[in-house]
Amino acid sequence: MKHLVTFVYAVLAGVAISIGGAAFLASDSRAVGAAMFSVGLFAVCTLGLNLFTGKVCYVFQNSPSYAADCGLIWLGNLAGAWISGTALTWTRLDWAEKAGAICQAKLEDSPGSVFILAVFCNILIYLAVESYRENPHQLGKYLGLFLGVAVFVLAGFEHCVANMFYFTVGSVWSPKALLYILVMTAGNALGGVIFPLAKKLKEAYAA
Repeated sequence: MKHLVTFVYAVLAGVAISIGGAAFLASDSRAVGAAMFSVGLFAVCTLGLNLFTGKVCYVFQNSPSYAADCGLIWLGNLAGAWISGTALTWTRLDWAEKAGAICQAKLEDSPGSVFILAVFCNILIYLAVESYRENPHQLGKYLGLFLGVAVFVLAGFEHCVANMFYFTVGSVWSPKALLYILVMTAGNALGGVIFPLAKKLKEAYAA
C-alpha cells in the first residue's frame, strides 16, 4: 500500500508540473511563462506530492530504500506527465507546434550540454524546496519557491519531468528522446545533491 500511495502521489506531481508546463506553452512571453510555471512546484510542495527532482535532493539523508522510492517516483512522474500531455492534445489547445520546436532544440543539443543544464536546474530546485521547508518566514518560503523555478525556466535549464510533458505534447518520443530524458535525470540527480553534500561536509568539519 505504501508503494501505491508513493506512486499515486508521484503521478499527481507529474500532473502538477504539466500544468506549469501548460502555462509556459500558453504564454507569449518567456518571462511570464517562467513565472507561471512555478505553480507546478507550488502545488507539489503545498500538497505534499512526490516529485523526483525534489525528492532526489535528500537521497543521502535517508535509508537506501529511499533511493528505490525515487525510482518509483520517477516512473509516477513520467506517467503523470504523459497522461496530462496526451489529454491536452485531445483539446482545442493547439500547442503541438510550439512544444515540438522546444523539444527539437533540446534533442539537437549535445548530451553533455543537456547534462550540465540539468545539473544547474536542480541546484535551483533544491534551493526552492529547501527554502519552502526551512525558511521561517512565510513570504520567504514562497518567494524562494517562486524564484528557484522562474530562474531555471528563464535560463533554459533542463528539468526531466517538465520535459516528459513537453515531449508528449510535441509528439517527439523516440529512443533518442528517452535517452535524453535519462541524461537530464542524471544531471538533475547530481545537481540536487551538490548543496546537501556540501552541507554535510561542513557539519562534519565543524564537528
